[in-house]
Amino acid sequence: MDNPKSILITGASSGIGEALALEYAAPGVTLFLSGRDPERTTAVAEACREKGAEADSRVIDVSNKDAMAGWIADCHRQRPLDLVIANAGIGLGFHKDVDLEKHTEEIFATNVSGVFHTVHPALELMRQQGGGQIAIMASLAAYHGMPSSPAYSTSKACVKAYGEALRGAYWSEGIEVNVICPGFVESRITRRNKFPMPFFMSAEKAARIIRKALRKNKARITFPWQTRLMFGGAVRLLPASLMDRFLRTLPDKT
Repeated sequence: MDNPKSILITGASSGIGEALALEYAAPGVTLFLSGRDPERTTAVAEACREKGAEADSRVIDVSNKDAMAGWIADCHRQRPLDLVIANAGIGLGFHKDVDLEKHTEEIFATNVSGVFHTVHPALELMRQQGGGQIAIMASLAAYHGMPSSPAYSTSKACVKAYGEALRGAYWSEGIEVNVICPGFVESRITRRNKFPMPFFMSAEKAARIIRKALRKNKARITFPWQTRLMFGGAVRLLPASLMDRFLRTLPDKT
């Protein structure tokens, strides 16, 4: 979408979500922002207002289906939504002694169910109004299961595939669906990483890349290009045995 005026962003209290809110903030734009940190979410909304936008912030957990449906409907009543960015996500530390079931369920509640709880009500509202745009935050980790973060990489693979499928399913109704697959970007998740992160990028630069690509309605927004070529090429071209050997060398995500 070329110039969205009513934009909803989940996970807007930090990282890419915060940077996207500030990137889109401008006179004539209405931003609906959610996060789980009251102080940070309020501060981001205030910063957006200082740039001339109208901004409404809400402390909400995306895993709460009813709360999300009510909030999205309320935002749409205030100003019909042009763009919804399902950005909220978590990346908990992993090691082989964690309670794998509990760990996986906790990550899926936010990274998968949270995306569904954002996308589904927004999709129905956009169908009624005859169009709109929905962007889903996945990750380069979606391209292959990662032994260092099995639940996280699987959750991102799930929403990546879901977004790609929805794009084809709803294009005839004027709804653009885009999947975002960033590499290592400054955020609360990456700050906890204890391993090398090649081609590390600021959240502000990532937001500029995402906005430009959404304007062009790119199906898959994968960056930075170096990591895309390195990781995407390895997944496609390396024999599975070599890929397995490489991935086993990665440290646990602690």
